[in-house]
Amino acid sequence: MNKPSIGVIGAGLAGCEAALVLAQRGMNVVLYEMRPVKTTPAHKTALPAELVCSNSLKSQELPAAQALLKAELDLWGSPLLQCARSANVRAGSALAVDRNAFSCAVKKRMDSTDGITCVTGEIADIPQGHDAVILATGPLTSDIMVDWLTKKFDARSCYFYDAIAPIVSADSIDMNTAFFANRWVENSDDYCNCPFTEAQYRVFHDALTNATVTPARDFEQERFFEACLPIEIIAKRGFEAMSFGPLKPIGLFNPHGTQKHAYAVLQLRRENDSGDSFSMVAFQTRLTIPEQKRVFRMIPGLENAEFIRYGSCHRNTFIDAPTLLENDLSFKSMPDLFCAGQLCGNEGYVESIATGHYAALGVLGRITKPARRPLPLTTAIGALINYVVSTDKRPFAPSSFHFGLLPALDGGKRKKIPKKQKHEIFCNRALEDMKQWLI
Repeated sequence: MNKPSIGVIGAGLAGCEAALVLAQRGMNVVLYEMRPVKTTPAHKTALPAELVCSNSLKSQELPAAQALLKAELDLWGSPLLQCARSANVRAGSALAVDRNAFSCAVKKRMDSTDGITCVTGEIADIPQGHDAVILATGPLTSDIMVDWLTKKFDARSCYFYDAIAPIVSADSIDMNTAFFANRWVENSDDYCNCPFTEAQYRVFHDALTNATVTPARDFEQERFFEACLPIEIIAKRGFEAMSFGPLKPIGLFNPHGTQKHAYAVLQLRRENDSGDSFSMVAFQTRLTIPEQKRVFRMIPGLENAEFIRYGSCHRNTFIDAPTLLENDLSFKSMPDLFCAGQLCGNEGYVESIATGHYAALGVLGRITKPARRPLPLTTAIGALINYVVSTDKRPFAPSSFHFGLLPALDGGKRKKIPKKQKHEIFCNRALEDMKQWLI
């Protein structure tokens, strides 16, 4: 019998991982990559799996969230993680790599794996003649493919600017200053609120309007939607623009001290049911990471904030995955087309490897049958996939994996325990559940 043929579009992290997994399982894979026939402003080489930003794949020391993600991928036998470790450079507990050595290791791995054929050139449509296709073109998907996506799935299903607010650990919020309340519902704890006096607001406004922002690259136009303006742009529109906008204090009464009516209030919203992490409402930003640490820690109650995710606002093409994708990352309206990598709505190098591997497993399940049972939501990869395809947050925004995506311990009834111990429990539970899933 002829082996099934699988098309993979994009030789980034997700695409290379998917191609290797499928070929190792006996599939014939055609890997389509437009470079070097056509390149992007961010890429410098024609090598596969090129890292265009940091060379760090983050922590590999448990109980860190990123280490858990790697540990699960190790259980899966991730080929790209093996390539990364073969190209590692000293970086403490982080897995950092020599970029060129890493890409060369991936290329060598693919060249030595039977069943992978590489085709160069820009793809304008989904190639025909395959049993399934994985679309893994990344955040810099070419204009011609974006045109195809918007025509096929409705232009409203694609976003072109990523506006993300920072997320902070709940344990790092000073509740002697902050307080829980909802401006519209009495005796509610829906939001955590950080109140400013006028003097504090003036200092914060001055620091924010003079802070250093990440410069736009040549291929990024500084064109923002009014609904998701960076907070520093709002601040520059006038001294009271924030206090009449995202920091309006209306309906919020400060229980601390004598000044019940704050001049301005930053609201933080829970990222999960257990309240382990909170996002800063309407605080998408282009501030550099050092400036986010400096300026946002001027907010009352966040002086010692631990950032789980930093804010950003930059060009980034990704689909509205919860609307478009099934649990196996296939398109609801095109069951033989799968999506992986940053295009499907994950953030981060290792996350892209994970969704690439998972999409390959989805293809295998569709072709070989029976498909595997769903991943446990207690695992890092299971929680990440669940967020991508099921989150009800709107507008949809990509996410990296963090512990806030995992279900609470004992349904949230467990008594408060130290953070490190809690993370250790999360990791032990995840790895045990992943091992059981693999049996």
